[in-house]
Amino acid sequence: MAKTEGFNPVDHFDYVIIGGGSAGCLLANRLSRDPSHRVLLLEAGKKDNYLWIHVPVGYLYCIGNPRTDWLYNTEPDAGLNGRQLRYPRGKTLGGCSSINGMIYMRGQARDYDRWAALTGDDGWSWENVVPAFKAHEDHYRLDDDEDPQTGDNSRFSDLHGHGGEWRIEKQRLRWDVLDAFAEAAVQAGVRRTADFNAGDNEGVGYFEVNQKAGWRWNTAKAFLRPVLKRPNLTVWTEAQVEKLVIATGADGARMCKGARVRRAGSVVDVEARKELILSAGAIGSPAILQLSGIGPAQHLREKGVDIVADIPGVGENLQDHLQIRSVFKVKGVKTLNKLANSLFGKMMIGLEYGLFRSGPMSMSPSQLGAFTRSDDSQSHANLEYHVQPLSLDAFGEPLHRDPAFTASVCNLNPTSTGSVRIRSADAGEAPAIAPNYLSTEEDRKIAADSLRQVREIVSQPALAKYQPEEWKPGVRYQSDEELARLAGDIASTIFHPVGTTKMGRDDDPMAVVDSRLRVRGISGLRVVDAGVMPKITSGNTNAPTLMIAEKAATFILQDAAAGA
Repeated sequence: MAKTEGFNPVDHFDYVIIGGGSAGCLLANRLSRDPSHRVLLLEAGKKDNYLWIHVPVGYLYCIGNPRTDWLYNTEPDAGLNGRQLRYPRGKTLGGCSSINGMIYMRGQARDYDRWAALTGDDGWSWENVVPAFKAHEDHYRLDDDEDPQTGDNSRFSDLHGHGGEWRIEKQRLRWDVLDAFAEAAVQAGVRRTADFNAGDNEGVGYFEVNQKAGWRWNTAKAFLRPVLKRPNLTVWTEAQVEKLVIATGADGARMCKGARVRRAGSVVDVEARKELILSAGAIGSPAILQLSGIGPAQHLREKGVDIVADIPGVGENLQDHLQIRSVFKVKGVKTLNKLANSLFGKMMIGLEYGLFRSGPMSMSPSQLGAFTRSDDSQSHANLEYHVQPLSLDAFGEPLHRDPAFTASVCNLNPTSTGSVRIRSADAGEAPAIAPNYLSTEEDRKIAADSLRQVREIVSQPALAKYQPEEWKPGVRYQSDEELARLAGDIASTIFHPVGTTKMGRDDDPMAVVDSRLRVRGISGLRVVDAGVMPKITSGNTNAPTLMIAEKAATFILQDAAAGA
């Protein structure tokens, strides 16, 4: 292999992991188990020693905060009638698991069976990913030998794990208005479910969350802190990668040799002797690849980046879940609006959390969930509800004063796709994020149908005693055209970007990585994060990202052993 011009590493490691988020923390844990492996984990953000990361309601103070968030925004979006959205991404150890909604959700079995078909690799089928989910789970329902409801935990333990690093607990609160919404959903034909994560998540119930004794349980606490004393593991925070270093041999073969990193005001090179693993997320990873000359050739030329590999799929295939928020005023029932708008109420909220680690400060952003079908022709649940005992104009704004609840609904399988593209060759400039929401007729139709379904559920007898009144969007909007246009006015992301470095078959020209997550045409380089998903999962995306990392760790170690 030819010497790489200008590459002068300050140190070398067997494995260099870029991104200390959900995937990166798990990978650092798994790859450093063998004391003969020197592992470096690079995180552009700071340590996760900020109090609000760990208090569940602290996401309100982490999103939009440069201490913990990259502060991205989308491009003006035609599907949103020209609006731009705030696009939070975690910038701290733990990544998005430090600022997200803490909801534990695998998706549907059909999601993974589809991945297996798209990649030609049965290893991604539901049957074969369940062990990877279980490998790191610590599920509260397995704390006891018997399920308190059925007296038998054997079937549950076939699907879930116990004793792993990733704690899953039930929420430490309940609300009458949410119980009533759940009953209304049942009256509208939605079944109850005790487990959203058994392969078919259709039903209504309270979300399970990644918390431990009322605190947020992020991946830095779960996977990284317990192993920081390993002498073969090095963690650099506030270390931003400017580019990957790719060497080209005399035979034209390309190999990733390491990374160029800006840290403490200096730029240094680090060498990856076995592999470099890119785990910077569905926004960060394609941006780093493009800055390194790996991506759509025409775009890279336009931005003044020397082309290393023309891989057109880098940054394409962006998929996300867009939620539409409906707000209903209610009477005769407690919601968080009134409680949080009084000094006494705030004092009581703080006291309850201080004494018991329960109540509103232990809340995830959404408490009650439901998975339904937008119409009878759907073969599976294609909508997800996030129901909250509160209301506000927009995320981060003050709560309304009148008692109200919010029912947000999203299309689980959007057909609209977008892109992530660098704006320049400057690693410090945020990439252009263009989700292209509601850009297909199918997505617009499902948006309209979902708003009608919310109204149907709220009209059921279970909620009648609270006299729900549609406040937003308003009953005056009825036609498909009105509701689709309205969705563009009020919808917002729930922060689930995936697909921008998708895996696929050899004959898929847009596939960036193969089914073992190796970047095509460049040895020693893998991508391991939500970007590799060929299709978005039918639910929240943090748990699937951890599963991907668990499988990737196995791939990496197997390939190293095979090449030894």
